[in-house]
Amino acid sequence: MPSPHTPKQNHLLDALPAEDYTRLLPDLELTPMPLGWALYESGGHMGYLYFPTTSIVSLLYVMESGASAEIAITGNEGLVGISLFMGGESTTNRAVVQSAGTSYRLKASILKREFALGGNLQHLALRYTQALITQMAQTAVCNRHHTVDQQLCRWLLLSVDRLAGNELMMTQELIANMLGVRREGVTEAAGKLQADGLIHYTRGHITVLDRPKLEKRVCECYAVVKREFDRLLPYKLPL
Repeated sequence: MPSPHTPKQNHLLDALPAEDYTRLLPDLELTPMPLGWALYESGGHMGYLYFPTTSIVSLLYVMESGASAEIAITGNEGLVGISLFMGGESTTNRAVVQSAGTSYRLKASILKREFALGGNLQHLALRYTQALITQMAQTAVCNRHHTVDQQLCRWLLLSVDRLAGNELMMTQELIANMLGVRREGVTEAAGKLQADGLIHYTRGHITVLDRPKLEKRVCECYAVVKREFDRLLPYKLPL
């Protein structure tokens, strides 16, 4: 039986021309991504760049008190570890697997080799970074100005966009940690969405039942982020 896993499940890798993809392929290592695994910690050494395929990674900022809040999520549309090619090689945030699955990783030394070529991977990675910065900025605005209900809708839509189906394995406690709010607030918000038939929630399992209604319920932040990703990453390289 052929392996169901392929780097082309990641949209950035799939967008590479055949020559670039073939050169990179021997150095791409399939990596299991168990729920809750930390790819890197704040200030820690970053040895790999990750290209999620069936997993989702949450980028979190952790306070000295231990409290945390999500600043962005990355799935099959992008990559994790932008500091490796932005010149820092470390970061102030923490990257944690939010939805279990798989990823392909690339050694930092190979990434630097590719960037030295100044080619297509560099072009795609930088455009992705610009889109990611938009997501981070919009998340900060959303957390300050919108209700927990709206934030939960945004989080659900962004997560489902990065998965093949409409189901998420995630507890309310973890969602509360992601959003930086009290668990009771998430419980109340999820209860409203379930009562209105938008989602179905059982312990640790969320299914989106009515996406169109969820999109009507969400704040403007989801559309802003999606438009910017669609604008910057049509996954077609310029001629």
